Amino acid sequence: MCGILAIIGKGKDVESVRKMSKKMSHRGPDESDLYITEKGHILSHERLSIIDLHSGRQPIQGTSTAYMIHNGEIYNHQELRDGILKHHTFRTKSDSEVIVHLYEEFGYDFLNKLDGDFAFVVIDGNDFIAGRDPLGVKPLYYGIDERGRIYFSSEMKPIADECKTFSTFPPGHFYTAKTGFVKYYKPEYEDYKKADQELDLTLLREALTEATRKRLMSDVPIGVLLSGGLDSSLTSSIAARLLKEKGKTLHSFSIGLDAEAPDAKAARKVAEFLGTEHHEIHFTIEEGIQILDKLIWHLETYDVTSVRASTPMYFLSKAITDMGVKVVLSGEGADEVFGGYLYFRNAPSTEDFQKETIERIQKLFTADLLRADKSTMAHGLEARVPFLDKAFLDVAVRIKAEEKLPKTYNGKEKYILRKAFDTPEQPYLPEEVLWRQKEQFSDGVGYSWIDTLIEYCASQVTDEQLENASKLFPYNTPVTKEAYYYRSIFHKYYPQVSAAETVRKWIPKWQENTDPSGRANAAHVKADTEIAKIGIAV
Repeated sequence: MCGILAIIGKGKDVESVRKMSKKMSHRGPDESDLYITEKGHILSHERLSIIDLHSGRQPIQGTSTAYMIHNGEIYNHQELRDGILKHHTFRTKSDSEVIVHLYEEFGYDFLNKLDGDFAFVVIDGNDFIAGRDPLGVKPLYYGIDERGRIYFSSEMKPIADECKTFSTFPPGHFYTAKTGFVKYYKPEYEDYKKADQELDLTLLREALTEATRKRLMSDVPIGVLLSGGLDSSLTSSIAARLLKEKGKTLHSFSIGLDAEAPDAKAARKVAEFLGTEHHEIHFTIEEGIQILDKLIWHLETYDVTSVRASTPMYFLSKAITDMGVKVVLSGEGADEVFGGYLYFRNAPSTEDFQKETIERIQKLFTADLLRADKSTMAHGLEARVPFLDKAFLDVAVRIKAEEKLPKTYNGKEKYILRKAFDTPEQPYLPEEVLWRQKEQFSDGVGYSWIDTLIEYCASQVTDEQLENASKLFPYNTPVTKEAYYYRSIFHKYYPQVSAAETVRKWIPKWQENTDPSGRANAAHVKADTEIAKIGIAV
């Protein structure tokens, strides 16, 4: 995990590039390197050392004139080294290096050979290629300046003031000057009619286990984010089993407003059941409000649900890195794959249900994955997401939609995932956690977090400001005081129209109330009646 910055084109002052790159030094606190190619292009890298701690510094040179920078992890790098790249001479043991050798071997047509989470740029003379992983687990932005130079960056902040236009690099694509953007990731499941596979609980369980096994690859300590919900608890359970086989104990981490928060209590049960070394972190609402300004600078979004959920994750990430852990597993993606959000039970048909799961997966990079990456990397912590493994998605998304519909199982969302791991002879989780109702992360840390946050934002924005919001924010105009407050902070740091256009708002379907809190759905057993009444919009 790192921060990458590439500038294609001559004449950029090197010291100014160093300063640009340092705006995301939080992504790579271990070392910083910059290289100017013989053609005058620049590659800069802020490194967080995970694999090959001693010789894996970047940019990495290939066999001859190609150089590469990469953010992320390539889980099949050893397989590639031992197979189709076995005749190449490698300079490091870093998983990243296979990228430049694949370029040398196959030209532009190699991204489908990578199994991992990545954003990279390879430069070879005046030729170059930039690419992003299939789902957008790792962030990447691109832009162009007044002189026509092309920029690629892990975060928006280094390039926002340099480029006349910039945007989010689309997941599952690569870009070259010769081809433009090319979509290389074309899974069958993107066609909703291909959800035609019979349910195989054993296959589902094995696929998630293998996805988790891959993501334990590390030369540094690794842990799990354990909220006590189904997704993070299953990830923790699988990881704990796999590490136990190697004689290792898993570190688990949870956060809440206090010890009585819904997630905190559930996480303790899971940790005790699994025998993890558990660490519980608390934060106050006042502390959360105090860091909103800094948080939104890190997140580069004004999306309401992303800000709400990122605040506890920001505090938790700092506590984790303070303990010396650099990598954690997280449960992002399960709700999108299995229709786990409470509003999914209102889907009018199996076809609508399947289409919505696909769209949510495709748009994860605008919300949950952005939050998971930037709130953790604000403190140099890498988050890995087993539920978004390519092979696992090929199994899980193509299961017949009627098998996933909550209404099929008396409103129990993610029923088939629960059932796949309901193995009484060797239980993965306590029964009450395996079948626990969905809590969205920003709710589970303590219900008063969102309620007080809404009240605070309302006190900071006048009725007149909200009424005139369209004049200041004509694009994606905020319609609540909470949304206006976040947008104002975002605008302070990122006033460009291009910046505002990178943000996509998360709005649940098929329910009258469009507030993103899970408690806004009538199905929530502890629904906040006030939220339900006022019907807050995002």
